Amino acid sequence: MHPTLRVARQPLIKFLGKRIYPSTPSAPHPHPAAPAEIKSKFADFVKKVEASAASSSTVVQSNGALKEFWEAPERLWRQDIEQAEIDAILASLTGGASLH
Repeated sequence: MHPTLRVARQPLIKFLGKRIYPSTPSAPHPHPAAPAEIKSKFADFVKKVEASAASSSTVVQSNGALKEFWEAPERLWRQDIEQAEIDAILASLTGGASLH
């Protein structure tokens, strides 16, 4: 873009003030449009969820990161790649035909 065009262009959107993000999450509450039966049972639901979260034992640090990879679920561990998978990837990169 030429410098003169950039100076002449006026954005159509005007933002009001600086963005401010809260440092702590807001307290859980039901959606304002939720049915009355859900609103009345929401406090019990929150208590049940907090109790189950407190009773579960996890090996996670306060920031949510794990110290060692084996503390993560096995499904997240590094998987060994078979030779057939390597061949299929290389064939697709070189424009080769499908190996199926």
